[in-house]
Amino acid sequence: MSLVTAGWSGVGMDDVLIQMEDIDKQFPGVQALKDCRFELRRGEVHALVGENGAGKSTLMKVLTGVYQKDTGRILYDGIEVEVPNAKAAQKLGISIIHQELNLAPDLTVAQNIFIGREPRRGLRLFLDEQELKRKVERLFERLNMDLDPNESVANLTVAKQQMVEIAKALSYDAKVLIMDEPTAALSDSEIDDLFIIINQLRSSGVGIVYISHRMDELKRITNRITVMRDGRYIDTVPTADVTNEQIIAMMVGREIYDSTKQNRIEGTSETVLEVKGLSRKGALRDINFKLRKGEIIGFAGLIGAGRTEVARAIFGADPIDAGEITVRGRKVVLRQPFDAVQAGIGYLSEDRKRYGCIVEMDVKTNVAVASLRQYANPFGWVNRARIAKAADQIVDMLKVKTPHIDQEVKFLSGGNQQKVVIGKWLTRDCDILIFDEPTRGIDVGAKSEIYKLLNDLAAKGKSIIMISSELPEILRMSHRIIVMCEGRITGELDREEATQEKIMRYATLRA
Repeated sequence: MSLVTAGWSGVGMDDVLIQMEDIDKQFPGVQALKDCRFELRRGEVHALVGENGAGKSTLMKVLTGVYQKDTGRILYDGIEVEVPNAKAAQKLGISIIHQELNLAPDLTVAQNIFIGREPRRGLRLFLDEQELKRKVERLFERLNMDLDPNESVANLTVAKQQMVEIAKALSYDAKVLIMDEPTAALSDSEIDDLFIIINQLRSSGVGIVYISHRMDELKRITNRITVMRDGRYIDTVPTADVTNEQIIAMMVGREIYDSTKQNRIEGTSETVLEVKGLSRKGALRDINFKLRKGEIIGFAGLIGAGRTEVARAIFGADPIDAGEITVRGRKVVLRQPFDAVQAGIGYLSEDRKRYGCIVEMDVKTNVAVASLRQYANPFGWVNRARIAKAADQIVDMLKVKTPHIDQEVKFLSGGNQQKVVIGKWLTRDCDILIFDEPTRGIDVGAKSEIYKLLNDLAAKGKSIIMISSELPEILRMSHRIIVMCEGRITGELDREEATQEKIMRYATLRA
């Protein structure tokens, strides 16, 4: 039985579990939702799609009590309910897996999953560590997850942290499960495992809201699709009755997506970055490559291959045990990110919330934070007017959806936060840019803009390392492709010879 058909028989067409009607939500200067509606039935996977800033996550945060609606009503099992907070939502049986990770890094996997619900012993005075471990192991066995319950979350990759979030949500007796970009950090095999879990839940009558920008996933796993645009409801359609092109047209209201490769200016023969013998115990083994001026090198590989570790080592974020880095013919020692920035290297992390931007600060501050010295006079006074002008230019160039540059970044959608981080390094005018999963969690319209931006930067002589888990993206954008497996480079391909099959062959070439 295929993943697509496995859950269809359990959908009752009139068995409505959740109904949201006439929902409005306003933030300072932003009408996030206007007259929105949404319906979820028992035993269905219902996709909620739209561009970044369309209001998808906001609508679901209203349903889960993270935000309070201004107007409208929510019906649960036919009864109107109020959801004043997240705990009330969980009591109703509504769980959400947020796009941005929401874990305590200093706690273990088990402690994160059952935080606030830990089993206790001795008149409930002491934590029962053994029972906690047993509960998590039983949960992992049911979900087919290979994670160590005693491992600190801080030591996990983004992909494994995402799996912890999924396990945490499923540890509640949820009747409604909301997944906001759940596969963004997962490999193909991990996605298949997740879809098996989703089908099991669907067959048991759980209603699942599935938020994703990956069009191919919608056909594989969803029953219906609801489209939002600019904070408004557009339409709801059966998945089987609509094409990807029709979905995209409803999302953006215009034709924007071209799956063919763009014309790109080739890199020159001038080497701007050379890495020799880069090694780090347990992470990297003898990494060697060159990056030329105006070139885009794509780094491909499965989750845990070591791509991010290479980027962090080059940026001075992680120490190295051996090897050397040369920038424009000069050997450099990069002990910390400040050294890398001084050498003209910028890094957009895969975890933008943790390392990319300061969400409590406004757009203009985030754009200028890596370049404050160039906006200060000899006495250290910062020219705020020049910062504002630079921020306005970045917002216009990258089409950042924000009411103004004084808006706090935490109120922007995930895709617009990503654009702000990119803008930070464009303001710094770095010659070497490392983009780690630059389009993760970004809709098709914004992806097209990011692709054009990367090509424009390369045409202007910027040199780019792009790490991506999406093979079509790697093939589309790269002049050369470096493939990694288990912390070492296993292959290098020119774009003319590269195929998904060849990349996967190298990505599974173990030592």
